[in-house]
Amino acid sequence: MAEDEVNYASVVFKPNQQQRSEVKREETVYDEVKVQNKATEQTPVTNDVTLIYEIDETELNQLKENQTTLNAVNHNLTKLNNQLSSDNEDLKRNQTKLTLQMSNLTQVFNVLDKEVTNLTKENQKLKGKNEELKTQNKDLEAEKKNLTEQTQQMTTPWDELNVSRAQWSIDAYCPRENNNRKCNACQKGWELNSSCYATNNADQGEWKTWEEARKDCRGKISDLAVAINEEEMKIIREKSWQYNENKGYWIGLRVEDGKWKWLDGRNLTNNSWIDQSSPSDGHCAISLQNQGFKSVSCDEKNQWICKKKALSV
Repeated sequence: MAEDEVNYASVVFKPNQQQRSEVKREETVYDEVKVQNKATEQTPVTNDVTLIYEIDETELNQLKENQTTLNAVNHNLTKLNNQLSSDNEDLKRNQTKLTLQMSNLTQVFNVLDKEVTNLTKENQKLKGKNEELKTQNKDLEAEKKNLTEQTQQMTTPWDELNVSRAQWSIDAYCPRENNNRKCNACQKGWELNSSCYATNNADQGEWKTWEEARKDCRGKISDLAVAINEEEMKIIREKSWQYNENKGYWIGLRVEDGKWKWLDGRNLTNNSWIDQSSPSDGHCAISLQNQGFKSVSCDEKNQWICKKKALSV
């Protein structure tokens, strides 16, 4: 060995606890090496260090590539996560809208369901009424058939009645005297004064209200007497005889809507004809001889005068 002092460091080789892919490494720990002389021969340790360095550099490059790949994957995952987050927010908003729509539809459904229930009940009622109407229709058809038969049965008697009425009119206006007939303008019991008048001097127990008196006149194909002019007013007044308890005779004049009106629809224009110029509803007029017309309650009972047109003979 050379005489120069050479200090060698101790070298410890420790197995690496972490297994690397493809290359197994052992960690080498070196101490500082002091060499006195300048010319030091290269030892085998230098070769091992160079080999380890090359291995570390290769692995480092591989790790860099892996890092780049992972960064790209991470970027894509981040982008995908952001898109999924956005989609999630949209779904939440859609869910809120759908929830609201569902609530509205539920309310509408409940209303429609209630209406359907009511319509169903109404339909049942209408069906019941329809059955009742069908029954009534059958009854009316049967009644119509009966009335038709009765009408057919009455046709002949009606024709006979018309003949009888015609004959009655002939007998009433043209009575037979000594096998001859003489026609008059008014039938028997009526007086002619431009028109035919019948003064009904009934007994007091048979006196009538205004409506009852009018019904009696209409049954005689006439009506309560009305005055067209001053002349007819005098005729009616002259036929209103006054005696005993007789108050007067009903005529065709009454209060309607606060006005005096004749039965032919005319208003009383000459208020001097009646003793009360302020008409009261529910009042009718009676005629008094030499006194004109007087306003009394229509429910009073009096005698009455009928009037109808005279025949031209």
